[in-house]
Amino acid sequence: MKNSEIDIDPQAPLAAARFIKEIGRGKDGARGLSRDDAQLLYTAMLEGRVSDLELGAILLAMRVKGESVEEIGGFLVAAEAACIALEAPPGEYAPVIIPTYNGSRRVANLTPLLALLLAREGVPVLMHGVTHDPGRVASAEICEALKLPPVADSAEVSARFAARQPAFIPIDVLAPRLARLLAMRRILGVRNSTHTLVKILQPFSVPALRLTSYTHPEYFAMLSAYFLGESVRGDAFLMRGTEGETVANARRAQKIDWIHQGVHTELVERQGVVEDLPPLPEKNDALSTALWIQAVLRGEIPVPQPIADQVRHCVAVARGLNASTV
Repeated sequence: MKNSEIDIDPQAPLAAARFIKEIGRGKDGARGLSRDDAQLLYTAMLEGRVSDLELGAILLAMRVKGESVEEIGGFLVAAEAACIALEAPPGEYAPVIIPTYNGSRRVANLTPLLALLLAREGVPVLMHGVTHDPGRVASAEICEALKLPPVADSAEVSARFAARQPAFIPIDVLAPRLARLLAMRRILGVRNSTHTLVKILQPFSVPALRLTSYTHPEYFAMLSAYFLGESVRGDAFLMRGTEGETVANARRAQKIDWIHQGVHTELVERQGVVEDLPPLPEKNDALSTALWIQAVLRGEIPVPQPIADQVRHCVAVARGLNASTV
């Protein structure tokens, strides 16, 4: 039986050799997949229709080669189809989506502060990520200390929005099949394409603002090209991560690039060390960080200026996005 005949049956195992042959020739010899083939392959991977041997080969080949814009586009269609449906509430603001998969090792993880400040302005804020990561302080752990436990379904997401609270949804709930591929890192020892995909998910049918971090210049170039060339249901902010998180560094503001309807704008220029630095958490554990965040929300400690600027830009773009759909 030919591969093309197997591929037609959505329930049958996918013979992946023809894809591996293209992407598995090393960094210089590999060729990228078409968008349709990328979507077909990643859908089969999510559905468990690719053997373990082939799956490992695919993940490692893509790790060495790097994803093209066409491949990310096809992968993301499949990934978003695997997410549960979420509803955006009516109101002044489009949702802001904050992926949080890295946590922090050295400095306090202030992603929950960003989410709470946005929610206080009335912005629907969806956080999604892992609930824990050995050796790191995950945003979910800080949210737990703030009495904001992870939500269990889409109804709880809507309830948090209605209460003007950020909703943290674990990736295991938002997209269990994606969570399975993320977990392959523990087996293979290296990241795979899913770690990039979860940072650009858009699970709403309406426009939303995605906050997206990157670690290497090649990822900035690829993600910029993707967002500039796609109809992506909203806008994106791209910034170098703070230990991988999409919150501005309290000590040194990063450059933030805004991509809106095919136009690339630099919102925040790269700056030097912040001169007027408020007292930051002395420890980076979840409880110490949560107590410090509560003090900031009570007005006892000023919001670090880079984060205040990030909030201001998010609010303005989220308002503009919603206005453009009315």
